[in-house]
Amino acid sequence: MNARRSRPLVVVAGLAVAGIIMLAWTQTWFTVDLHAGAAVTSRVDADGTAVVPQYTALAIASLALFLAMTIAGRVVRIVLASIEVLLGLGVVWSGISALADPVAAAKGAVGAVAGVSDLTAVRRVVDSVEVSAWPAVGIVGGVLAVLLGVVALVVQRSWPGPSRKYGAATAGAAAEARTVAPVERDAIVDWDDLSAGVDPTEQADDTGGAASAPGEEPVGSEGRRSNDGAEAERGAP
Repeated sequence: MNARRSRPLVVVAGLAVAGIIMLAWTQTWFTVDLHAGAAVTSRVDADGTAVVPQYTALAIASLALFLAMTIAGRVVRIVLASIEVLLGLGVVWSGISALADPVAAAKGAVGAVAGVSDLTAVRRVVDSVEVSAWPAVGIVGGVLAVLLGVVALVVQRSWPGPSRKYGAATAGAAAEARTVAPVERDAIVDWDDLSAGVDPTEQADDTGGAASAPGEEPVGSEGRRSNDGAEAERGAP
């Protein structure tokens, strides 16, 4: 698979898997029938928000992970892909745990209508439990997340690193800025140049210094200041 094509495909697949997990989380997982007279209603629908509340956090984390993978460097991509595998395993484990004991998973939903909170009391009022297909959908989403994390670990080696390009551009811009930086001047140098008939506002040449005629030394140079100081020491007027 081409490196330029594999990254968007992996990212889009990751977003789709996160969407599948979120969809399963919003649907009804179990329909619980209660004993007559045990609660104000004889049937309770337990959706993913009550059965597997952790699904939303796992799906959002997976979504953010794949978005971050588009701009991350190689080392960070390896870390993110490994975390994606763990997130997928968490989704699978949560779904299987809910299927293994539907009454315990639906305890919150049943307790809200039956007025009990203890698991033993909840089991006493439950007559039967119907399982929908959405737990299996959530588990399949977790398996796909694990597989996609493994795929990302393998194919991310061929992805270009944006950090290298950005670093080169930043270094080039800094070097160019240093090259074209204007030469600092002060009022004394400008006054000396004006006294000698040199325009201090003249455009700088390619080397960053003030343009001057051949053989003409800048008036405001350190050499002139040193000579003036020497003449003053010799008593020159």
